[in-house]
Parts: sequence; C-alpha cells; structure tokens
Amino acid sequence: MLSTIAESNFNVPKELLDIQEKVYNNKRITNEECLLLFQKGTLPFLGSLANYIREKKHGDITYFNRNFHIEPTNVCIFTCNFCSYSRLYARREEGWELSAEQMLQMVKKYDGQPVTEVHIVGGVHPKMNLEFFAEVLRQIKKHRPSLHIKGFTAVELDYMFRKAKMTNEEGLSYLKNAGLDSLPGGGAEIFDEQIREKICADKVNSEGWLKIHEAAHKLGMHTNATMLYGHIENYSHRIDHMSRLRNLQDKTGGFNTFIPLKFRNKDNDMSNVSESSVVEDMKMYAAARIYLDNFPHLKAYWPMLGRQNAQLSLSFGVNDIDGTIDDTTKIYSMAGAEEQYPSMTTEELVALIKQVKRRPVERGTLYNVIKDYSATDVNSRLN
Repeated sequence: MLSTIAESNFNVPKELLDIQEKVYNNKRITNEECLLLFQKGTLPFLGSLANYIREKKHGDITYFNRNFHIEPTNVCIFTCNFCSYSRLYARREEGWELSAEQMLQMVKKYDGQPVTEVHIVGGVHPKMNLEFFAEVLRQIKKHRPSLHIKGFTAVELDYMFRKAKMTNEEGLSYLKNAGLDSLPGGGAEIFDEQIREKICADKVNSEGWLKIHEAAHKLGMHTNATMLYGHIENYSHRIDHMSRLRNLQDKTGGFNTFIPLKFRNKDNDMSNVSESSVVEDMKMYAAARIYLDNFPHLKAYWPMLGRQNAQLSLSFGVNDIDGTIDDTTKIYSMAGAEEQYPSMTTEELVALIKQVKRRPVERGTLYNVIKDYSATDVNSRLN
C-alpha cells in the first residue's frame, strides 16, 4: 500500500507529502493540516491515505448489523431549519405519536428473527418524558433481554433530564437501569455556535451535547458521534467539530463510531441550499478517517448515501455501512435521501460488500463479531 501511494505522489505539494509522512508514522495531524487536506488534497490522494488507515485498523473488514428503528414521534417542540422530519407540537395532527404498547408491538414483530439492535430516536414531544421512556425500555428488556437498546439523542435526553429536574448523570443512570445500553450520535449537527444559531438555535448547544456524551462514557456506556455537513458550514467548522470530538475521545475513549451525515434539502427551510457532490462526500469521509485517529470506526449510513455511494465510501476510510434497517426509519427518506424505503436483507448487505472486494462481518452494536461472511457464497441461503 505504501509503495502504491508513493508512486502516485508525482506533483503532490510538499505540505501534503509532509502530512502523508505523519500518517505513515502514526502521528496525529493538526487542524491546519486537515484544512490543507480539504483545500488541496485530490480525491485519489485523500482516498489513498484514508484507505491506508482503514486497512491498518481493520484490513478488508466491513461491518454491518441486523437492526431496526423505532421512531416514537415526529412531533417536536424544536424548529431546526434543516429538518424535513419533524412536525411542530402545535400541528401534531400532521405527525405520529406512538404509545408504549405500539412500540412494544414493533419489537415483538421481530420475535424469532436474529436482530441484535433496536435504535430509538425521534422528535422531542412534551408528553413523552423520562418516566414514559424508562417504562418503554423496561418492557422491551422484559420481553427480549438480549436486544441491545441504542436510544435517544442528546437533544431528547437534555429535554427529558431538564423536565425531570435531574442531572445528566442522574438521568442516564436512571435510563441505564431501565435498560438503555448505548447512545446514538444524533443531534450534534455542527458544533460551531454561530452556525448552530442559524440552523438549530433552540435545542441543546454544543457544550450540552458533549457533556451528555461524556457523562454516558463515565457510566461505561458507549456512544456514537455524528456531524451534519454540506449546508452553510465551511471546512473550518467541520474541523472544529471533529476537534471537539477528538479531544473528548482522548479524555474518555467512549466513542465507537463517527458518522458524517450529508445534508439533504427536500421539504425543509434550507431547501435553497445546494447539496454536496459525491466527490465532496468522499473527501469528507476520507478527511474524517485521517483526522479522527482515536475513533475506532467510521460509518457511512447507506440509506442516506444510496447503495452505490456507500460501496464507494469503503475506499475512502469507511469500515461500517450500518444495518438491515427494514424500512423502519423515515428521518432521511423524508428529506430526499437516495433510499426512500430503506431495507436490505442480510444477503443483500453481504453481496453489496463483497462486490467491492471487502470482507462482510456481522457485528453487535459494540462491534463484537457475530458472523464472518467472507467465506460464504452470497448466492446461498444465509442463516
């Protein structure tokens, strides 16, 4: 791999070669160097470096899991300009509100099926408080104790805890005891306060998001992290966002995965903002893999990118493409994502990964290996 990259370095600026040398020697790049990668790095150069790191960490392994989503409501008290999903509480007749029993029935639908994770996120509904969700968690765990519950963005949690007059630590401990296993990375958007003021001013701020995840890490709960890119932010804002995540990861080591989320402009208050190109998407993944040296995994959310672009991302640092999902999420389809009915069978996910010469491995939420499909004929029935 090193020789292949070296042979392609003709006419590469010296400052980029210096960054390449740091990567080869396992040295951390600076914010300024990351900016140079965004500004001057060609796609092949960035992809080569990111793939070098990816293969050094994971070889050809590409992870996926068997999961489904529960979205309790799209009714929300907040008004994020980029959101195509939520409906204001004042217009809640336009949305949906699931009862605890309805959510349990969604879990029961998968009885006898080898799913390992349920992902619970939604809008911030004033009637769906801490105790309501704690009871949902208890019922799910009572029915299926082995099912990993990954639930609630920091935005949802911040609202629940403030309403319950609990600290982050108290609220998370309460939910953990009720059955919550880990946190997703949603709600981070972009940490720069000025940009945040323009796109999501009324929900938890960047400091609050980071404090909730830090509190979860201290309780032994793993979490993910996201970043919404490709809207009104610039490269420096992206790097600032990743820098804050990298600093917290140095402190706690509690993040599993970083997930760049592409802004989609359908049916929201930012529809006038053009979406990023595929080239820009791949640069984002590659730069993230190079910069976030202390994050074990980089995920591309295939329903957002589409299947072919998710395959492409596996050459730009990505080693995880999420899971089967089973058409249980509307968050990105409502915003105009490539996959309007996101669902793939295990067979389809394995074939998708093998088509680009990667090694499909089914994982649990915390990246425990469940099954390695690398020796399995994708045309045979997968168990």
